Amino acid sequence: MPPLRGAGAGAEADDPRYAGRYRLEGRLGSGGMGVVHLARSASGLRLAVKVVHAEYAADPEFRARFRQEVAAARRVSGAFTAPVVDADPDGERPWMATLYIPGPTLSERVKRRGPLEAEAVRRLAAGLAEALRDIHRAGVVHRDLKPSNVLLAEDGPKVIDFGISRPYDSELHTETGKLIGTPPFMAPEQFQRPREVGPAADVFALASLLVHAATGRGPFASDSPYLVAYQVVHDEPDLTGVPVDLVPLIRACLAKEPADRPTPDAVMAMLSQPAADGDGEDRAVPVPSRERPVAAVEAAFTARPRPRPAAAGPSGPTGISRTPVPAPAAVPPPRPRRRLPRRHWLAVAAAVVVALAAGATWAVGRAGDVRQPSQARPTPAGAAWHPWEASVAEDAAGSGEVRAGFCSYAGGALYCSARGVQAARVEVATGKVAWRRTAAVPSPFSGSLSAPVVSGGLVHALSMDGRKLSALDPATGEPRWTRDVAAYDGRVYHAGDTVLLVAGDGTVTAVDGATNAERWRRRLPGGTKPVFSYFGGGPAFGVTISPDGRRTHVVAVDVARGATLWEWQAEGNLTAVGADSGDALYLSESDSLNHVSAVVRYAPGIGRERRVPLATRVQATSVVARGDTVYVLSSDGGLTAVGTGGAKSAGPLWRLDTSVANASPLLAADDRLYFSSGDGRLLAVDTARGALLGTTSPRLAKAGRGFLELLPAPVAAEGKVFGAAPDGSVFAVNANPAGWR
Repeated sequence: MPPLRGAGAGAEADDPRYAGRYRLEGRLGSGGMGVVHLARSASGLRLAVKVVHAEYAADPEFRARFRQEVAAARRVSGAFTAPVVDADPDGERPWMATLYIPGPTLSERVKRRGPLEAEAVRRLAAGLAEALRDIHRAGVVHRDLKPSNVLLAEDGPKVIDFGISRPYDSELHTETGKLIGTPPFMAPEQFQRPREVGPAADVFALASLLVHAATGRGPFASDSPYLVAYQVVHDEPDLTGVPVDLVPLIRACLAKEPADRPTPDAVMAMLSQPAADGDGEDRAVPVPSRERPVAAVEAAFTARPRPRPAAAGPSGPTGISRTPVPAPAAVPPPRPRRRLPRRHWLAVAAAVVVALAAGATWAVGRAGDVRQPSQARPTPAGAAWHPWEASVAEDAAGSGEVRAGFCSYAGGALYCSARGVQAARVEVATGKVAWRRTAAVPSPFSGSLSAPVVSGGLVHALSMDGRKLSALDPATGEPRWTRDVAAYDGRVYHAGDTVLLVAGDGTVTAVDGATNAERWRRRLPGGTKPVFSYFGGGPAFGVTISPDGRRTHVVAVDVARGATLWEWQAEGNLTAVGADSGDALYLSESDSLNHVSAVVRYAPGIGRERRVPLATRVQATSVVARGDTVYVLSSDGGLTAVGTGGAKSAGPLWRLDTSVANASPLLAADDRLYFSSGDGRLLAVDTARGALLGTTSPRLAKAGRGFLELLPAPVAAEGKVFGAAPDGSVFAVNANPAGWR
């Protein structure tokens, strides 16, 4: 949200001290419909909280519009918007909290410093086209894209304000309604056919906004909003002062008919092509990239001369067709504005009034429209199946807490844990919770949750304090046995039907998962307190790091007998991330700052190690191996595939900027990667091409329940993917992301 100007000390007397559970620290400013406050989450994250004025809180129509804004903003939360953290549109004073994004609006920037230079306009165009692409993919049409609704952040423009009609934003009013939109940035169909407005209207607004950024005025300018409306519908735009190589693109976006305008994908493709400057020399049009962020807002959007970029243009976005840009033509002088006869003025005014009346009614019912997901998908067996949502915690909806489930799959069911729930069984076919076993939560609770594990045919679940391990009947949830594991201080590892318990002196005790009987007990070679990893169908790998972090000892253990199969001393601080049929072990290497610097493939049969350094060290949230490829997901959303095969295939294969910060651990299943974002979206990526295949809608926590800081990994089984979200739900979708919404 933009830092709005204050309304004076007197207005602060009406300010609440809290919005939900967020203490409001101070005003960022006020607008016609509410006040924006600075607040902080429990983890210290800075938030911008919009609180509606009391006079509008009593208006049912306004509440409906605010509810629509919250729904739309949640659905499009991502890299190009201010992500919604929490909201309560039904409270006594409706409010919405988003991440605080420092930076001026485009309107403020142009007013203070004048038009943007040509290069900055191109960066703005590319960033907003990418934003519109994601907004439209979520099924939302913004309908009011204008300079005051674009924040100029350090990492690119952000689109804000979804769906609220602000009476003071528009000069056009009627007795039956008010205009939804701002005339200089509205498309012709918004005046003529408001019930048919679609994504193409946002493309028209994008072009008008770019003209404003480049010249300080819009393509249709007049002191009278009625005349602006007529010009938008009937006249040619005034593009004087627009960078010459952008004129063809902007003309295309300002086409009178929606079908004649390019899509955001096509706009991005056009901007990725080399364009000729005013001297006829080809040069590349720069496109924003998370790998090359803007150093600072003022540096990125200031109007000082810059060196001409190199001639070689960057490649276009993955999967976007390259649409050639028509050869730039000289910008014609603006057409003289015609003075209309009185009878024409009356006709225009009447048409605008009719359009506004229809538009106001439509806006209440349609603002923030989204497409609903398909409700029935075939399972691999061909039977009908319906996506579902379920709550692991029975009282999660009214608990005032986030209670997302950590789940695993076995035998046709999910077994999940959550805060206050030691284990629950959720039927895969229907989402029905067959049973749940609640547990007291210690106060204060500082432990970490983990998913129950099926071992020896029983459901193994730790108590909330981590001191007891219970084995439950999968059909009823009743305990079969319980073991005190407090002495192991959380060093409890499952490896198939065996439980490995590591004592403080390094002694490993193996327990039968079905009977609780001890199988073997011994100290393993190579050091104390090994961390075990098990990737199914083979040995468990015990990894011990030397005290100085410079060496790693790995031992492969037969979990049934306790025999050492092989051991290996390696350089560096290594973590096991995958194995393939016992033929190779894959590991990641970290530096002293815990940044991943390389991936390693070790073949025990021949004792050969292959170490592949990363181009850039990354702070990784997840590393996973599939086949001979290792996938590294960084905390800023960068996803990199690294090949570890032969010499010709070793090295980075592709990189995808997902724009999902601090995501869940990766799940590799078949030819896809799945992971979750903090706003509850599930994402799927093609492992071969590094292309984003689909994204589900956000599933955010309800009012006062905050957000989820530790994200459970998705689970895949039976042609479905199961995710957990901050709204307290576990949900199921088809594994094929083609039909996701």
